[in-house]
Amino acid sequence: MATHKSAEKRNRQAGKHRECNNIVKSSIKTGVKTVLEAVETKNPEAAKAALAKTVPVIAKAAAKGAFHRKTASRKISRLTKRVNALKA
Repeated sequence: MATHKSAEKRNRQAGKHRECNNIVKSSIKTGVKTVLEAVETKNPEAAKAALAKTVPVIAKAAAKGAFHRKTASRKISRLTKRVNALKA
C-alpha cells in the first residue's frame, strides 16, 4: 500500500480514473449491443440511428484516454461496415 503522501494521492486519482473509465466502457458496450441488435433484425433505420449515437461516445472515450485511439477507430470502422452492409 502507498505510504508517501504523493503515492496516496496517486492511488486516489487512479481509483477515480478507473471508475470513470469503467462507466465509459460500459456505455460503449451498451451502444455497440444496440447497433448489433438492429443489424441482426435487419432494420437499417434503427441501425443508423444507434450508430449515430454510439460513434461520438467511442470517439470521446478515445479522446479522454479510456480507449487507445486505434482501438476506437477499429470499433467505429467495424460497426459502420456492419450497418452499411444492410443497405447492399
